Amino acid sequence: MPDSEPQGCLAVILSLFGVRLNGDLPTSEQLPYRQRDDFLSAAELSFYRVLTLGLEGSYLVCPKVNLADLFFVSGSHKKQSYKNKIDRKHVDFLLCDPTSMTPVLGIELDDQSHARRDRQERDQFVDQVFEVARLPLLHVRAAAGYSPQNIADLVRQAVADRALEEKVVERPEGTPVCPKCGTPMVIRTAKKGNQKGAEFWGCKNYPKCREIVET
Repeated sequence: MPDSEPQGCLAVILSLFGVRLNGDLPTSEQLPYRQRDDFLSAAELSFYRVLTLGLEGSYLVCPKVNLADLFFVSGSHKKQSYKNKIDRKHVDFLLCDPTSMTPVLGIELDDQSHARRDRQERDQFVDQVFEVARLPLLHVRAAAGYSPQNIADLVRQAVADRALEEKVVERPEGTPVCPKCGTPMVIRTAKKGNQKGAEFWGCKNYPKCREIVET
């Protein structure tokens, strides 16, 4: 018996050009990946359960969200350098609107490791990232037990505080600047919907930033 099944015509033709359909692909035994057993630590899992219980479905809780999936770098000549700064960092929990999946609040669960100097420097940087991106970040000290109601109150207060801090950005003369990311806006034309054909100012960083200003 041959070791492998006969190749089809396409495979034979591609092989003439040095292309192989599956010969160079590693088998499952060769790949080194294994499932981790510590996706959530015992402390994170305990807090997650209390958090979801206290919020009662008002927000969708996403654990361990990479900052690079949450933020983008706007208008910097050192763009790759700033990308690298957030690429390997994550926020412990992210609360999102359950309908639109818009991020509403980040939560960091601070255990004893956050007392280390390197962790404090990391936390300070992450705080600054959330602040400049105008997304609130709540720090909760890790504990043996939590009150679902107290956690829910902390969440609602953090969201309310940010709403009070938001200010209306006045449009400058000439080309407006995106009030969300600070990038100059460009004139766009609606291609569909009730406003089809209408012009508006849209952020140059679309679709990463969908901020618009009516003309």
